[in-house]
Amino acid sequence: MSASLTTRRALAAVLAAGALIGAAAMPAAADGHGHGRDNGRNHVRDHDHGRGNGRDNGRDQGRGRDHGRDHGRDNGRDNGRDHRAPSSIAIGEVQNEDGMRGDRFGRALNREWVEVKNTGRHAVNLRGYTLTDEQGNRYRFPDFRLDGRSSVKVHTGQGRNTRHDLYQDRRRQVWDDSDTATLRDDRGNIIDTESWGRRGHHHRNG
Repeated sequence: MSASLTTRRALAAVLAAGALIGAAAMPAAADGHGHGRDNGRNHVRDHDHGRGNGRDNGRDQGRGRDHGRDHGRDNGRDNGRDHRAPSSIAIGEVQNEDGMRGDRFGRALNREWVEVKNTGRHAVNLRGYTLTDEQGNRYRFPDFRLDGRSSVKVHTGQGRNTRHDLYQDRRRQVWDDSDTATLRDDRGNIIDTESWGRRGHHHRNG
């Protein structure tokens, strides 16, 4: 009877010790399990962050490509404005009449003229083009279409404009014995000059 009681007490002590050990191990396991869950969440967050960075980088790269395309277009337009192709419009022959300043009625003024020619194949509208001398006298072309491979004479005097003759409607001589005719386009760019006088004729196409 005494031996059986001793055995039961020893078994109870063993079971109690096992229960204490199990209770002590459960919080640690729980902590480890929670830590694993947190690591999982952090891994998901890191994965999402990586996807977000990838999307942002893709957008930035796309914006960079768009900026490059726009910059290229702008440069192309600017270069097109700055580098103009040579004009097909030029000054041809010049005829100035001496001794006409006393001509009160301007009858001889139409013998004074400057020829403007189109050396290209296509017609050009000369509206807004100007022809000036060294004294600043200026003639502005009307709405006039100059055909390709053709020319027009700009007379100093009065008359009716035709396909081959234009008139400045002046009553006094413009071109002197020593002078320079300057032809500008409708933007004010010099496209041609013709000089004559003591040193002869000098032609410069702009």
